[in-house]
Amino acid sequence: GLNSPLTLFYLIAGGALASAFIPVFTGLLTQDRRRGAWKLASAILNWIFIVLILAAILAAVFAPWIVHYILAPGFASDPAKEALTISLLRLMLPSAVFFGLSGLVMGILNSNQKFFIPALAPSMYQIGMIFGVLVLAPYLGIFGLAWGVVIGSVMYFGLQIPSLMRLKPKYFPTFGLNNPNVHEVIRLFGPRLLGVAVVQLNFWVNVRIASQQPEGSITGVVFAFALMLMPQAAIAQSIAIAAMPTFSAQVALGKFDEMRSSLAASLRGVLLLSIPAALGLILLREPLVTLLYQRGEFNERSTELVAWALLWFAVGLVSHAVVEILARAFYALHDTKTPVFIGILAMSLNVVFSYAFSAVFTRIGWMPHGGLALANSVATTLEMGGLLFLMRRKLKGLEGGRIIKGVTQAVIAGMVMSLVLWVWLGATSDGPVWLIA
Repeated sequence: GLNSPLTLFYLIAGGALASAFIPVFTGLLTQDRRRGAWKLASAILNWIFIVLILAAILAAVFAPWIVHYILAPGFASDPAKEALTISLLRLMLPSAVFFGLSGLVMGILNSNQKFFIPALAPSMYQIGMIFGVLVLAPYLGIFGLAWGVVIGSVMYFGLQIPSLMRLKPKYFPTFGLNNPNVHEVIRLFGPRLLGVAVVQLNFWVNVRIASQQPEGSITGVVFAFALMLMPQAAIAQSIAIAAMPTFSAQVALGKFDEMRSSLAASLRGVLLLSIPAALGLILLREPLVTLLYQRGEFNERSTELVAWALLWFAVGLVSHAVVEILARAFYALHDTKTPVFIGILAMSLNVVFSYAFSAVFTRIGWMPHGGLALANSVATTLEMGGLLFLMRRKLKGLEGGRIIKGVTQAVIAGMVMSLVLWVWLGATSDGPVWLIA
């Protein structure tokens, strides 16, 4: 469990860096200032390398305190377990450097309209982890898993290098202290990193609230949120990653009308896919959870807990997807403050709603952790509303007619699909056909 929060943070921080770097880098490429673009990339690369190496050294030195007070305070009563965790943390620290560098390389490739390899790269990390479990763990025990993380991060970085080399990059030994482009990336990155920290904090608060609820609530919330994020990543993140360099290029050339059309098209695409996906998750939540998780210790009761939270998380899937696209559009406009500010507001509301809805659910006699999921959905929907309103003002319109047409088509498609699923579920209700024996 140690690597999951760390890994998540590296990946999101890498994404945060890319969203600050791509608009500036793409702008330089679009204006045919290739030398300036590679100077910027070199400076950012040098900064990442130095900062992450220093951070890794500090984390290695202070590992006993980090484990004791932050990562695993529960292990304090078991010195052997605590010592093991410290060793594992130290072993996995180099992966941070590779994740940071990978985030930058991904940004460079995306800016050059290369999407396939960067999209494939995370699976290399998974392969490294699996290699650790299947091949190394039998010989090295739990250290095999930690080595898997390190090997995965190296493969994640390494897979992208041939594509980078094909772009004929130029390396400059510079930190760009007087380079305005470097200053711009740092200016955009600050709020974005704050936004990442707030998301992490918010998730932690949710888990803390769930830990005060009936047993199994934490599992319910964590697993259901992960399930809701699967279609969100497949639909919204893939469209957002592909659209952002286009938005950035249009902004760099001052073609705001074109950007408005591109944004409207992206939003329509996301709505067409996410509305049916949300309805599908709501209707198929129990068979899905059963199929993916139910075996061994994970029994029917666990399935009920996860499916109940998933019902309320799925309500917010469309909002999560739209927020993803709108946030990238703001970054492309060199504005990271607005989405982060709105995000912090939404997260604050989420905490208030979490307590309120859990209490209401308990009073009605429903499982209270569903209230946490509903709180997340309501807060994200308000976040979407705020971002849409501000983006409309910024771009003087959003081609609302086209978007509404997209919503209508998606709702009709979703209703037809729901009807078919409903009939099918009714026909197979004599016994679940999706259970793995």
